[in-house]
Amino acid sequence: MASGKKKTHAGWIAAVIVALFWLLIAFVPFLFMVLTGFKEKLEVILGGALTFPKSLYLDNYLSIITDLSFWNYFKNSVIVLVLSLFFLLMFSAFAAYPLSRFKFKGRGFMYLLIVACMSIPIHVTMIPVFQMAIKAHLYDTIWILIPTSVAFAIPISVFIMTGFMQGIPKELEESADIDGCGRYRRFFQIILPLSTPGLSTLAIYNGVNIWNEFIFAFTLTQSEKNRTLPLALWNYQGQYSTNTAMIMACLTLSILPMIIMFAILQDKLVKGMMAGAVKG
Repeated sequence: MASGKKKTHAGWIAAVIVALFWLLIAFVPFLFMVLTGFKEKLEVILGGALTFPKSLYLDNYLSIITDLSFWNYFKNSVIVLVLSLFFLLMFSAFAAYPLSRFKFKGRGFMYLLIVACMSIPIHVTMIPVFQMAIKAHLYDTIWILIPTSVAFAIPISVFIMTGFMQGIPKELEESADIDGCGRYRRFFQIILPLSTPGLSTLAIYNGVNIWNEFIFAFTLTQSEKNRTLPLALWNYQGQYSTNTAMIMACLTLSILPMIIMFAILQDKLVKGMMAGAVKG
């Protein structure tokens, strides 16, 4: 018993050390970004990377906030994010429901095909997607970024949602069926509400990827009015090639929406992760 307690205690100490080490790795770049955003241009060059600013220099943030092009980039990113997540979560739930609850011919092959699509590198599809965008007259529009974001996130989203819905007790549907609840009502009134933690997990996971997506936005858009926020950062880097403080201020503002979304959905994210862990 004593040796078992010692092993458990040592395991907890090791876990805390690893967690603190990972926190340090993740927090230091964030701290560098925030501190640098409050510095003047020369202060960044002459001072150290992690030194505290001599004063809260707000001109960097004011310059970005008053820049109309920044808000145009921000608007485009919000449109792409909201519409992409809407269609992604809707299609994922619609596809995962029959794969997880029904038995039909070709179900196993279809599921394996979806899982296999997870191994396709998105960059190898860049030329076909570029050609399709031109033929569909969607090149240099933000609307081409929505189907590309949804298409490449569908496989892993359906995979996760299928596993999540398989853990929902079938007795709930059987009871509803006895009470005369049809298949569509069972999905929208029972399965979908119980899948909220899983959908929230997918929203956070895919939302960060969609918000930070660069390569397709850079390839499929050309004019500044149709570019998204990651391209705005790239443009700022070109325009202020030596003004690191301006770039870091822009980065700080760009991650705020993701922090807010995580703060709102973090409880459902934890529930979704715990549910997935329990279901094995």
